[in-house]
Amino acid sequence: MHRRRFLGAVAAGLAAAAAPVGAPSVAQGAAARTLRIVPQANLTSLDPVWTTATITRTHAYLVYDTILAVDETLAVKPQAADGWQVEDDGRTYVFTLREGQKFHNGEPVRAQDCVASIRRWWARDGFGQEIAKRLDRIEALDDRRFRIRLQRPFSHLLAALAKPNASPCFIMPESVAATDPNTQITSWIGSGPYRFVRDEWVPGSRAVYMRNDAYVPRNEPPSWTAGGKRANAERMEWHIITDPATAGNALINGEVDFIELPLHDLLPLFRRNRNIVVETRDRLGTIGMLRFNHLHPPFDSAEIRRAFLLAINQEDYLKAVVGDDPSMYRTSYSYWSLGSPMHTEAGAEPLKVRSLDRAREALRAAGYTNQKIVQLHASDFPTIGAQSQVTADLIRRLGLNLEFVATDWGTVVQRRASREPVERGGWSIFHTTWAGPDWFDPAAAVGMRAVGTGPGSWFGWPTSERMEALREQWFDAPSLEEQKRIAREIQIEAFRVVPHVPLGHFLSPSAWRSNVTGVIRSPVVLFYNMGKGGA
Repeated sequence: MHRRRFLGAVAAGLAAAAAPVGAPSVAQGAAARTLRIVPQANLTSLDPVWTTATITRTHAYLVYDTILAVDETLAVKPQAADGWQVEDDGRTYVFTLREGQKFHNGEPVRAQDCVASIRRWWARDGFGQEIAKRLDRIEALDDRRFRIRLQRPFSHLLAALAKPNASPCFIMPESVAATDPNTQITSWIGSGPYRFVRDEWVPGSRAVYMRNDAYVPRNEPPSWTAGGKRANAERMEWHIITDPATAGNALINGEVDFIELPLHDLLPLFRRNRNIVVETRDRLGTIGMLRFNHLHPPFDSAEIRRAFLLAINQEDYLKAVVGDDPSMYRTSYSYWSLGSPMHTEAGAEPLKVRSLDRAREALRAAGYTNQKIVQLHASDFPTIGAQSQVTADLIRRLGLNLEFVATDWGTVVQRRASREPVERGGWSIFHTTWAGPDWFDPAAAVGMRAVGTGPGSWFGWPTSERMEALREQWFDAPSLEEQKRIAREIQIEAFRVVPHVPLGHFLSPSAWRSNVTGVIRSPVVLFYNMGKGGA
């Protein structure tokens, strides 16, 4: 409540301080060709294989292309590929690349680059690993064609290569794709519609992209990650503005053109300004997550994780982000996304208890003995930061030993990869958010892998042989009804293991100047196709 009163005062002060829209601080000619964006977070990693951070995926969709893509009907479409053939009763796929594609260094995009990129991608991606498990051979047939031959049919292969969820399969040059998948790449060369200007990258301040004039978009309208990718702005600048009021004032005064995730408290002010558009690009909603570290005390104990679950009230988290407007959020006591055929509330009873007293009692019974809980808090990420503050308050009210580490999101992304105990720079809890399609099913949900520190694991490293066995059954299920049954069983086991706590769905509108064109309505953040006026 203190936070909301404070932010209300910020909004009021911003309204009073807002000057009439005037000329931007840069020259008018350059401004017409430059799109200035305040992204959701600081860009600290350029490697979309090494991290699942949404900001890195957004960067990657500008710089790289994908072999396949998904449109708004969830249909798989060719992207860098011109098409494909399925042979040998579904055991062999032959892909042909579009002609004329080049990397930013002028080298042609070859089938060999695709093969190397797929191999690096599936070394870490859980969905990709399902292809690798069934693989007989993957090879380039010539510069434009490559073949994937399986030991047995896998009906999800195209969906895996096309997926827009965390860690899409982006095409990198063969030499870059040869990088150990557990080591971050240092190259910035792709074949997408924009070039990353490495010399102008200042982490924590700015990232710059320039139009790739050699890129030839598909002759189709954009639809989610499919269709024509057009660089309608000659230059794109990401400005990292961590103070929401400062970012809002910059939008009002025309100093920036687009804010990806403005503070919800500022939206009424923006809506009253005829020069600003406020719109929810993703009607599926954003999903909140509280993630545990399963490797070290206290959350290496399933009993303690289940005890913590009893204290969670999803509405506290959702209202902290969007306020009291019920049209902007929905509770969801499920590990699967709202709108997914897999959605179920089976096994979710502990998440509906919402009792501090019962949680305290269960924590004592589980053997909690004042072990330190290190919580990573992204103070520069409004939606994640708001939920993180709720958890910190909850931990204190439970009487637990909290070390609250306030830092920026980029540092959280780097530190959450540490498997060290807390006394050596590790962590216990962090918050993050996901797009709805990231949790549609076991294929998409990277956070539901339960292999410990094995291949396909995600930060937090839960372990459950049953969850993994059920996941394998899901891929081979002969019907949607059987997939739904297995997903229900996975969820029941998940509420026993508690890999993380799902915190419901909320809408995340963006705000932009009215002269901005080409905004793609998609649950995946996409900045290509955007321009200004006739730019």
